[in-house]
Amino acid sequence: MQVKSRHHLRSDEVREVEDELAANLGVDLDADSYELVELEDSAFDLVLVDGEPAVLYVESAEQGSAEESSGQSPRDDEPFLTVRGANDYPPQTHVVTVDAGAVSFVSDGADVMRPGIVEADPDIEPGDLVAIAEESHGKVLAVGRAKTDGEEMVGDSGKVVESIHHVGDDLYEFTV
Repeated sequence: MQVKSRHHLRSDEVREVEDELAANLGVDLDADSYELVELEDSAFDLVLVDGEPAVLYVESAEQGSAEESSGQSPRDDEPFLTVRGANDYPPQTHVVTVDAGAVSFVSDGADVMRPGIVEADPDIEPGDLVAIAEESHGKVLAVGRAKTDGEEMVGDSGKVVESIHHVGDDLYEFTV
């Protein structure tokens, strides 16, 4: 992943990121520096929080698929924690928990299927971004977009979360 540009966020942009993550995930970032990193040939832009890639901008569900988002202003997109960010600042809401049998699939970028889910935040709505955590230690393995309500995620069959970022992908491996 090549860096196209990099600059510090203005205080109003920092406040917007902090407010959205607090409202959507119950996360308090409380950091000293926020730096936007625009990436070439990527659907995402990153925010380095105290030097770590903790936040990514994802195209909102109303705007279309993430693959089409490159070239848009990050402020048109919604901020969400990266996998690394979610493990540094554990989300309190919008979490889908998977069992041990699903861990290897989710870690490899597979979409999440109902049989692997043991718990899901009931406030999740279709189109919401979610953190996908493993049951044993609560570590976040992936970030995805919900395809159904949280109350309907546990069950016998069907794809319920589309994976957009996972452990080991280029975004996860990104360093500055």
